[in-house]
Amino acid sequence: MSLRSSVTGFLLIIGLLISPTLAFENLNAKEFKEKLEKTKNAILIDVRTPKEYLEDGHIPNSNLIPLQIFEYIYLGGLKDKSVFVYCRSGHRSAKASEILEKMGIKKIYNLKGGFRSWKSAGFPVEYGYK
Repeated sequence: MSLRSSVTGFLLIIGLLISPTLAFENLNAKEFKEKLEKTKNAILIDVRTPKEYLEDGHIPNSNLIPLQIFEYIYLGGLKDKSVFVYCRSGHRSAKASEILEKMGIKKIYNLKGGFRSWKSAGFPVEYGYK
């Protein structure tokens, strides 16, 4: 084995050790819906703004916790729960999922493509507050 291949292998291992790994799972709309329906006592969080939640609709039984206040509230009581998170397109919910990970929550599912993908799939939507 050459010195160059040894160094390359070493750098690859170091990169794997220090690169952030995602504990949350990105699911497409169909996978998200199926997993949500099969999961007992699931927590469903919408991290969009109140205006988006009201005007654009939301997934039934979701809890509105806007990303803007997400890191300022304590959600550590959800450590043993399965938490499903979504936003409009999947970006804010990915950030919220990272925050949940830092709080010690292990079972986090992010809706890839966000609420837009949910609506496009023709899945149920509610309007207004519950």
